[in-house]
Amino acid sequence: MLVPFVLASQSPARLATLRSAGIEPQVIVSAVDEDAVLARARAEFAARAEAGIGAPLELADQPYLLARAKADDVVERHRPDAIVLGCDSMLEFDGEILGKPGTAEVARERWRAMRGRTGVLHSGHALVDNRSERRAETGQPTLAGDTSSTVVEFADLSDAEIDAYVATGEPLGVAGAFTVDGLGGPYVERIVGDFHGVVGVSLPLLRRLLRGLGVDIHELRTAR
Repeated sequence: MLVPFVLASQSPARLATLRSAGIEPQVIVSAVDEDAVLARARAEFAARAEAGIGAPLELADQPYLLARAKADDVVERHRPDAIVLGCDSMLEFDGEILGKPGTAEVARERWRAMRGRTGVLHSGHALVDNRSERRAETGQPTLAGDTSSTVVEFADLSDAEIDAYVATGEPLGVAGAFTVDGLGGPYVERIVGDFHGVVGVSLPLLRRLLRGLGVDIHELRTAR
């Protein structure tokens, strides 16, 4: 029997990646205020660190926190009888964590800094198993999660190339202001790690997380 599966993301790239693996999820977009979630988490971790009961929030952990918030939001608001996947991606560059630039000015500034250099793309994954049979066993949804981290080497772009890429509008709405599977592909020289993790959902990591929930990834696949 096909295991019911929900993608808590509006990302076309994530949906396309899952479809390429034979998985046709139901898409339910979360209503998470990402800035508020991160601000609250940073404050909580900082307070704990000051009290000597923990460390500050690591850069690589921030995408996972957002992924978890998205999956939890969909479960709480829509209560699907399914496994729910939340994802979020951010680029670690020069000791900072970068999400979507939002504006052409910010995207252009980032590319002028990134060209010819290297960053790490972190994609957080959170699976919440909200199936009725799992809740009957445990009394609550079951969580599995982790982060895929991939080194990205950027080409040494000219100003004209940066301006032309930014003018397409693509980099404004994607983590790190680039894609590897779209118009930004020619500007990525090399990746060290999982290609799909850079696109936005790591299929090998998804497989491992599902197995932790007692599900094999082929159980999500629709017939072809």
